[in-house]
Amino acid sequence: MKDIHLKYLAVNPLDLQWGIAVHSVGCQHIGAGEPYPPPNHPSRYLFSEERGRILNEYQLLYISQGSGRFRSASTGRWLPVHAGNLFLLHPGEWHSYRPDPETGWKEYWIGFDGPVIDSRIQNGFFTKDKPVLHAGLRSDIIDLYEQAIQVATEQKSGFQPLLGSLVVHLLGLAYYYDRQEIFSDVDGLINRAKILIAQEYRTIGPEEVAARLCVGYSNFRKIFKEYTGFSPAKYIQEYRMNKVREALTNSTQPVKQIAYEMGYDNYDYFFTAFRRSVGMTPTDYRKLTICKHCQFLPI
Repeated sequence: MKDIHLKYLAVNPLDLQWGIAVHSVGCQHIGAGEPYPPPNHPSRYLFSEERGRILNEYQLLYISQGSGRFRSASTGRWLPVHAGNLFLLHPGEWHSYRPDPETGWKEYWIGFDGPVIDSRIQNGFFTKDKPVLHAGLRSDIIDLYEQAIQVATEQKSGFQPLLGSLVVHLLGLAYYYDRQEIFSDVDGLINRAKILIAQEYRTIGPEEVAARLCVGYSNFRKIFKEYTGFSPAKYIQEYRMNKVREALTNSTQPVKQIAYEMGYDNYDYFFTAFRRSVGMTPTDYRKLTICKHCQFLPI
């Protein structure tokens, strides 16, 4: 795709209710030794490497070729940027970046704001102190940027909500691929743990999972929770409870028998844990979810 800068995109009051408004989108290729920013850079977004700039919107940039560097007020130092990296610019945050003069780079960007992205920042999915995301070279990311450019070029009725949805998709991919990069060294360990739990969830405990994988429990618990969002004990509990719900809906076994077969020796404990997890008793859950043609189910 040739260099293209689409700026000052129209945003009407109805578009704002979608939650994300897109103000600019584009791509450009900077060859080795070429000046940066180039002469055709939009004046609204113009800056120099030395002085940097501050924007009043978010921008998500993706480097598909070449390399360079990035710096912001929060990082306090220059960070290397390579092909396959994205970086998120925050409104009100001083920043500067440029391609390496020896390699140049190809960059895609999209500028946006709105409560949808604000909520993701507030909930910690993206932070100012980690602006560079490692996604790798991904055709799906490039396809989304190029689709956004096409939509913005045509500006048909309803184009802003579509652009906003593309931004959400881009952010989701950026977050997902960056997480995979972070946990690439432990991905196999976590998958083996999940397989072990799936096979022996009725009886296995978190410490035994770590022991069977030949890792210390303290380190295993930390890695597992960072990767899945659950402690190993909580993950096993949720997995077991999901199996209980499946059995309540898809079988005619008495509740006590299901509880026992799923590894709950103490029915009172099971009953309390189920109600705390699901928000109703096992019997009420079965009545709510069971198929209509089942006439009688033992309790």
